[in-house]
Amino acid sequence: MYPPELAVQVTCCAAIYDPVTTTDELIPSGETSSYRSNPLKLSEFALSRRVPEYVGLSKRIQKEDLERREGNTPADIVNVLGKVGANAADTSFGSCVFANRPGDGSAREQAASCQKVLGGDANICYEYATKRYRSNCINWGIVPFTLDKDTEFDYLPGDYVFIPGIREAILGGEEETMAKVITKAGEIKDIKLYFKNLTPVERQILADGCLMNYYANQNNK
Repeated sequence: MYPPELAVQVTCCAAIYDPVTTTDELIPSGETSSYRSNPLKLSEFALSRRVPEYVGLSKRIQKEDLERREGNTPADIVNVLGKVGANAADTSFGSCVFANRPGDGSAREQAASCQKVLGGDANICYEYATKRYRSNCINWGIVPFTLDKDTEFDYLPGDYVFIPGIREAILGGEEETMAKVITKAGEIKDIKLYFKNLTPVERQILADGCLMNYYANQNNK
C-alpha cells in the first residue's frame, strides 16, 4: 500500500444518498464469512448490494495508478489533470466513496479494509456514523474527509476530486483544504473538504499510507 503523493486525485466510485449507510452495506456479512482470511476475495463483495459497479470502477482506478507509477499514465487522465494544472508525477490516484453518514452498525474492520484493498484513498461524507468506522478508515490510510452541512454534493460515480497539497496539509496540522471537482462533463467546481480532530499519530498513519506502513517506518528508525 503506497503513501499518498503531494497531491491526490480520487475518483468517486460510489455515491450513496441514503441518510445512513451501514457497515453491512459497505461489506455484506453472511456470504462473505468464509473469505475473511482472503482480503482480495473479500473485497470483491464491497458495496455489492448497493453499488454493484463499485468494485470494477475501483479496480480500474487502481490499475491507472499502477500504470502512473510505471510512467505510463493513461492519456485521458493526463488530460483531466491538465484541467487543474496538475501532473501525474506528484499526484497519486485512488477511489473514493461518498455517503451522507457511513459506518453505522457493527465495528467490522473489513468495511474499511476492503476499500483500501481496492485502492481506496478517501471517503467524503457529512458525518461518520461511528468513531470506530472512522478510526478503521484512518488505520487503512483512507482520509476521512467531511463536508460542511451546507455544502451540496451532487456528484456521480466517475467524477474526479483533485486535492492539491494534501500530504503537506495533513502533516502540517491543517484541518481543511480546497479541492477541485472535475465532472465527467468537464465542469470544474471548488469544494472545501475537512479532516478535523486527527491526532499527530493518525496524521502520520495517513501520510505513511496505512497503519502497517506506519509501524514498519517506526521500526526502521
